[in-house]
Amino acid sequence: MITKLNHVCIYVLNQESAYDFYVNKLGFKVHTDAPMGPGMRWLTLCAPEQPDVEFTIIQVEDGMIFKNGADVKMRELIQAGTFGFAVLECDNLVETYNDLSAKGVEFLKMPTHEFYGYEAIFKDDSGNWFSLGEKKK
Repeated sequence: MITKLNHVCIYVLNQESAYDFYVNKLGFKVHTDAPMGPGMRWLTLCAPEQPDVEFTIIQVEDGMIFKNGADVKMRELIQAGTFGFAVLECDNLVETYNDLSAKGVEFLKMPTHEFYGYEAIFKDDSGNWFSLGEKKK
């Protein structure tokens, strides 16, 4: 029986740039950063208050996962903002929005009250979209 989810994959265009974005702008913590053979790296990050769910940051390039030109197609999807998406949560959306905006995070939607909650939408440096919502009090 499956008991929980512990890793989620985020495909990025550049792993080093993504490291900077997720750690220095979003405030994620490095869980694992280890070499995985020639030119490969196992990089996982987590939200500070949720260390048991790791974001595996995978650079899209020809090789083990992407073969026969699949890397080119995947990069195009990511750059177009049509591939990655996740929902993140914070305690104070306006405060977090202001903090992340000041750090250069590009928001596609300002904090807005919707029927399903209070959210803003931003994208990472590769083009993946994220919904950022305020936790219900």
